[in-house]
Parts: sequence; structure tokens; C-alpha cells
Amino acid sequence: MASGIGIGLCLTFVMLLVVGTYSAAAGLVGAGSGAGGRVALVKGAVPAKYQALVEKWGNLCPAINPALLAAQLYSESGWNPSAVSPADARGIAQFIPGTWAGHGIDGDRDGDRDIWDPNDAIPSAASYDCELAKDVASVPGDATSNMLAAYNAGAYAVIRYGGVPPYKETQGYVKTITTLAKSFARPVGRVAPSQQAAGAIYFAQKQLGTPYLWGGNGTPDQDGRFDCSGLTKAAYETVGITLPRVANDQYNAGSHPSRDELLPGDLVFFSDDLTNSREIRHVGLYVGGGYMINAPYTGAVIRFDKIDTPDYFGATRVTRDGAEALPERSGAGRTPS
Repeated sequence: MASGIGIGLCLTFVMLLVVGTYSAAAGLVGAGSGAGGRVALVKGAVPAKYQALVEKWGNLCPAINPALLAAQLYSESGWNPSAVSPADARGIAQFIPGTWAGHGIDGDRDGDRDIWDPNDAIPSAASYDCELAKDVASVPGDATSNMLAAYNAGAYAVIRYGGVPPYKETQGYVKTITTLAKSFARPVGRVAPSQQAAGAIYFAQKQLGTPYLWGGNGTPDQDGRFDCSGLTKAAYETVGITLPRVANDQYNAGSHPSRDELLPGDLVFFSDDLTNSREIRHVGLYVGGGYMINAPYTGAVIRFDKIDTPDYFGATRVTRDGAEALPERSGAGRTPS
């Protein structure tokens, strides 16, 4: 669409799309993450080279599933097999050497237990989860929540308190991982409509015609200019939701509606590698009718563009809990376009 389209016409176009799309979506019910059945991973959320491992080992015991295991690995390392924390936690699963010595397994049966090898570390993470679940199996309540609490606070604390202990950090960890798991699970049914989408769109539409700036956050010293993820981040900040700065981390801020279930306010993502969400390079804000508002590239202005292109990766319906569950990282993965 030509960048010179009149702002008044643009705003009218957006309002018609929003009203029409939400009217068509009336009566939708929220989607589950697969509870009560086998949990499938949403396409591309787990990098392709790790997907088979996560699918296999994520079904090791009833307390875990592939989406939950994926959420733990993403939260720990962002799928980086070379990650090292200030506490000397190592590899894709962030095992401390002492914990690895007691719980690391030879997942690929090649004769060694390598903390840096995802073929050992991912199976070990699942095995450790299941060990903890067994340790707290007699504790009442949700087995998965108790397992996650034991992971964070130790099995003794879970047994002592008869469930998730009243520690802020532990309760936060349980909520974070179970929330993040929704961003890796293929939705069952339709995803519930966003309550904040209209406000995010209202902000974005006011930026139409503004020149693109790589790294732009819309600050006065940048003359109010944005890049792609800077625009979507700012749009959701106006409705009280803080997204990460980088597009590929924004992808995990909620569940993933299919193409034919998109609603205005969904984030839409684009990548040259459709098997790996960590390679996402562009994001826009869906407005309905097959169009998004986005900050495309240097030399262009914030404008409407069609989303149906060969590099369309998928979409995210942002939630406050989903955004709050995301780990803090500085520019992990691809830079914004």
C-alpha cells in the first residue's frame, strides 16, 4: 500500500477492520494448552534442531509435557547451548555442575554425560523434573505446580507446606513457567480475544506516516521514530503491558492463533527460517482484513502492509501474564528489522 495514503482514510480503514473483525469473533471461547491430553508444540516455537528432543523427553512423566519443558529451557537459556550464568549454571538447561554430577544423564547414549550437549542436557532436564515430581508425589494439589515448586525451592519445602510454599520467588516461578508453556503449546480451540488490543491499535495508527528508524523507541531525541519491535512495544505499553525489545522475544508473550483466527491487536511475525522462532526478524500489529500496521525498513514510513507473504511466520495474542512471564534478555537472537 502506498505510504502516502491519507491519515484520515487510514484511521477510517482501521476502525472498519477492527469493528468488523471483532463482530465476526463474538462468542469465541478461550483456548486451553492441551490439559487432559497430549500437548502438541506450536510450529516453529521450539527451534527445529531441538524439537524432536523436546517432544520425546517432554512426555517422560505425567507431571511434564513438551510445552512445559520448552518453557523451562527457553526461560533458562533462550535455547543457547553455550549459555553461562553468573552462578556458573551451564548450557541450554542451565545446570550447575554439582547438580549435573548427580542428575545429568547420557541422553544420546554415546558414552558420556556432557553438560554442554543439548542431546544430554535436554533429556537431563526432563529426567530431573520427573525425579522431583516423584519426590513430591504424595503432596496434595497439582503435580506439575508441586514439581516446579520443588525445582525452585526444593522438595522439602513443598512437602513441609503441603504444596507450593508461600515464597514469593517460588510462586512467581510456578506462574512464570506455566504461563510461558502456553506460548509453546498448540492451542486447543480458539484463543480468547485480547482485552487490550484496541488501545494498542489506537496508538499505532497515530504513528502512520512517521519515518522508520532502526533501533527507534519513539523518544523525543529520536523525533518519535520507531523500528518494527519498538513500535509494537510502545503500542502495548500504552495499555500497561511491557513487551521485550526484540521481536523474537515478543513472540512468546502469549498463545498463537492460527492465520484464520487472527484478530486486531495480534502481533504478526516474519522470518527467513519458518522452523525457528529465534530467527524472527520482523513484527507488525494486525488490524484485520489481512493488513498490519508496521515500521518496515530504513527509508520507509510506518504504514499498512499485507501480512500474507512467503516469510509470514505466525502470530501471538499478547496477554499481560504472558508478557510478564518473559525472561529479561538484552538483544538475544535476531535484531529488529
